[in-house]
Order: sequence, then C-alpha cells, then structure tokens
Amino acid sequence: FVLIFIISIFTFSKLYSHTGHYKNIALIEMDIYRNGEIIGYSNYFFNSYGDIFEVSNETQFEVKIAGIKLFSVKSISKEKYKNDQLIEFNSETMQNGKRKFVNLVYDKSNDFFLIDGSSYKGKGDKENIVGNWWNHKILTSNSQISPLSGSIKQQEVNFISKEILTINGNDILVDHFKLKSTDENLESDKKLDFDIWYDSKNNIIVKVEYNRLGKWQYILKKIE
Repeated sequence: FVLIFIISIFTFSKLYSHTGHYKNIALIEMDIYRNGEIIGYSNYFFNSYGDIFEVSNETQFEVKIAGIKLFSVKSISKEKYKNDQLIEFNSETMQNGKRKFVNLVYDKSNDFFLIDGSSYKGKGDKENIVGNWWNHKILTSNSQISPLSGSIKQQEVNFISKEILTINGNDILVDHFKLKSTDENLESDKKLDFDIWYDSKNNIIVKVEYNRLGKWQYILKKIE
C-alpha cells in the first residue's frame, strides 16, 4: 500500500500539464474499437503560432449490426490556449442524426468560462478541462466539460498500477488509471467510467477503455 501511495504521488506530480509538452507534436491518431473491431477514429491536429496553441479534433465512428446502423457520431472541434489557459473551445457534432454543440470562451475579467452548449448554458470554473484524450491533464482534474454538449461532470482519478502494454507491436511502460464520476445521482449512461493508460515518458495517453453496450477502446495508432 505504501509503495503504491508513493508511486501515485510521483506519477501525479509529472502529470500537471503544460501545453508546451505538445508543441513538438503535429498529429495524434487514435483508432476506435468496439468489441475488438475498428469502427472509426479520433485524430488530433496541433498548431502553434505566437503565444497561441491550438488543437483540432476529428472524430467519426459508426456501429452497424446486420447492416443496420445503430449508432453514429461525426464531430469536429477546436481548442485554443494562451499561456496554458484554455481561452476558446468550439465543437459541432452529429450524433445519431441529432446536432450537439459547444461554444466556450474564457472571460478573463471575471476569471471563468462562459459555456453555450446543447446540454448546458452558463458559467464554468476555469480549471475545468475539456474531456478529450490528447490532454493528460484530464488525469489531474476534478471535473471535465463534455466536448460534445458542454455539460460539466465531477470526477475522481485513481492510480491503479504500472504495467507493460503492447501498442502497435511495441511494449511500453505505462501508468494505469481509473477515472470515474463522483456524482452518484447521475443516470448510469451519463456516468464517467474509464480505464486510461498513460505513457509518462512521452506525455501521451495511449489507450482508453470503457463498457457501454459493448467494450469500447481508443488506442493510439500514430504520433508525429
């Protein structure tokens, strides 16, 4: 127990994110699996100019059974940071033919987010993080903003263990975390419940797994 406690403190101390960790990265590609079958992708594109750091995302997947489409998502988004502070986030998503969206801006004078989303409209603490898988700061945050709808959910993250994980044929040492909602009143299909594997050497989340109408996995495909 003491060893795990010491390891977890050391691991979390390395997680406090600076967008500078990603300024030498142009692209992160992740394949999306459901029950072991690739059904789509989630790709992140990075760009820096002046003191601005931008991350664009394209996510698309589709679930079919016997040729019938049961579930689909097509989404684009952009995050904009200045001095490591999120200052804008915008997304447009079609989920099963229904539009979802988020328009977020940082109100510097009042030091909080203003959120206009399809599920939430109002203020948000500036320490909230957008729930995307490129940013390892999600592992140290107490809450996250849905990148699809703008809703805010409280969370807790616990370190599980150090493990060897095979990614693209390469064995790498990773830190395994469990991320869960802290609000027990949420409906079961709204709760956060993710296993996350993080490569601390390269500051990259390499795998995410959860169960909801099947076993879902986001697995690193390529980084440039």
